[in-house]
Amino acid sequence: MAMPRTRARWLTQGLFGVDYPGLVDDNGAVQRLEASEVPLHKIFCSDYDFRIPHFQRPYAWDEDNAAQLLFDLRDALERGEDEPYFLGSLVLVKEPHNPKADVIDGQQRLTTLTILLAVLRDLAGDATLRKDLEERLIEPGSPLLGLDPKPRLTLRPRDADFFAAYVQQVSAIPELLALKPDALKTDAQRAIRTNAATLHHVLTGPDWSDERRLALAKMISTRTFLVVVVTQDLASAHRIFSVMNARGVDLSPADIFKSQVLGDLGSDLSDKYAERWEGAEDALGREAFAELFSYVRLIFSGQRADKELLKEFPEQVLDKHYLPGKATQFVDEVIVPYADAYGRIRSNSYECGDPDLRTQVNAWLRRLNRLDNADWRPVALWAMRHHGDDPATLVLLMRALERLAASLLIRGVYSTPRALRYAALVRELTGGAGLDAPSLQLTDSEKDETHAVLGGDLYLSAKVCKYVLLRLDEVLADDPGVTFNHQIITVEHVLPRNPAANSLWLQAFTDDERVLWTHKLANLVLLNRRKNSGAQNYDFDKKKTKYFLAPGGVATFALTVQVLSHAQWTPALLEQRQQHLLQSLQTEWNL
Repeated sequence: MAMPRTRARWLTQGLFGVDYPGLVDDNGAVQRLEASEVPLHKIFCSDYDFRIPHFQRPYAWDEDNAAQLLFDLRDALERGEDEPYFLGSLVLVKEPHNPKADVIDGQQRLTTLTILLAVLRDLAGDATLRKDLEERLIEPGSPLLGLDPKPRLTLRPRDADFFAAYVQQVSAIPELLALKPDALKTDAQRAIRTNAATLHHVLTGPDWSDERRLALAKMISTRTFLVVVVTQDLASAHRIFSVMNARGVDLSPADIFKSQVLGDLGSDLSDKYAERWEGAEDALGREAFAELFSYVRLIFSGQRADKELLKEFPEQVLDKHYLPGKATQFVDEVIVPYADAYGRIRSNSYECGDPDLRTQVNAWLRRLNRLDNADWRPVALWAMRHHGDDPATLVLLMRALERLAASLLIRGVYSTPRALRYAALVRELTGGAGLDAPSLQLTDSEKDETHAVLGGDLYLSAKVCKYVLLRLDEVLADDPGVTFNHQIITVEHVLPRNPAANSLWLQAFTDDERVLWTHKLANLVLLNRRKNSGAQNYDFDKKKTKYFLAPGGVATFALTVQVLSHAQWTPALLEQRQQHLLQSLQTEWNL
């Protein structure tokens, strides 16, 4: 975490008064950066009024990052050296003699340092120290100097008030730690509380006395430094932002696209649309929001990805359709509705006025979400975005999509041809095709191959086997709203794989019959418990009563209930059962 002294000196000498490569403004002039080593007591003072720009990512450091920062500082404290201790760099957009500073790089470190100082402040027993630490976090104001009271660091608008109230205000940390989870509205707020709790826990441990916390606060203020790199205009900031991402800063492509889109807006609209963008991101969560862009790219291009998203998304979506001049349409017509659609798809939470159709759509979403891949999601996103107000059509599209996806899974189609199939389907749908889209159909040979796999040793492909059995169980239950909420679902053989030498199974089945039927669909059931190696080899009567029944005496799955209704388990019964189950799947998937 911490930067060695030699590294910091090299960084300062390398940047101070030197042109940063690649930063050329619209007139061809090279933008200059200035860098200097600044102690933290001069970082947290009236020289700087730090703001996190709206195009920045949210605060996202986790408890490991926060704890590592504190441990680095602790180690420096224990060494007791007089030389400066460096924690890295800040890159700012800042005019000379104006304290307002937009943080382009370093907000994670700067925010965590603020949380750490707030924890030290609220743990301080000495009133003078407490007051001093308070002024590191909040500008007290000065009528003579024309300074208003305000926090020294202002987070993005969505989290700024929360941070000011629960971190920067005096005695705020206990209130922050007492907050219930539902009071934390964003991922950033959850990270703030988690990291405050982590730092508070460490600093109240047996190794930390008041005197040691005072020594830490002194070291942080006087001999802990950041290298502050300054540029003077927002255009340079956007360029730095992109360059730094290419150099390994932990930014997602979505952050870069956000900077490009908001950079196309005037100051009168950027805050409004930053809030709309961040609302969509917070509703989905940062990870899912980042996923969304690859799906949107495919919808717009109709092509499987060939290059990295950072290159293809601007080429195929932003620059081709929206930038410059249509940034508001991109947020209003793409980001917000597609993020909403993706949230409904991920959570199986489609809403409409017809409760029966709502149940059916969400049932198809649940089935699709059980697949072992997400390649189908661009198609579902397009359907949800363009037919979300037509639940009857949406039901038909999702049903057909699940049929295609299930067949691709069952037939073991690899990722590349699978992705090409879905890309072709997106092109057909965006081109005006509906349920008759050629790529949505199964050819006769695809139907035959699907049927053949279902009739084979299904158990030997675990991901296919469980998906098929769960679908079959839904068909047998004849309930579109059926859900599987069990923490554990396992696949079990009725006729065991390795019956004991004295088992009745060896009397009921020849060796050839056991080879034929052991892994077939007819011999498989679902259980909501872990497998029991001893019970798996029970004879049929004992297995029914001791293993297949749920604790309350009722089997959970329709497949298992069927088995319980039989008095014996024979090759003839399996033959009959196999034909019945295959016919059920053939009808369900129109094979």
